[in-house]
Amino acid sequence: MIAIHTKYFPASNYKGSRIKAYTTTKKNAVISYPHEFSHEKCHFQAVKALIEKYNLDWNIEDMRFGDSADGKGYVFCFAASIVSKSL
Repeated sequence: MIAIHTKYFPASNYKGSRIKAYTTTKKNAVISYPHEFSHEKCHFQAVKALIEKYNLDWNIEDMRFGDSADGKGYVFCFAASIVSKSL
């Protein structure tokens, strides 16, 4: 299963607020917080930036997401990543 994690970073004295999208395979992308979107869509914009940065052929039209364990972002995964009913 491919999971993309996102994390929100608040503004500092030097940088505005931003969102980082990353995978366990060390792929990552950071975007400025796009205030024109809802909170969840802002994180999805970071996911799209990661996919574009690495020119990945991943269909993200039917992704699922949920809160991250630290409460600072989300985890996005694909609908095809399901647990079998037989388990």
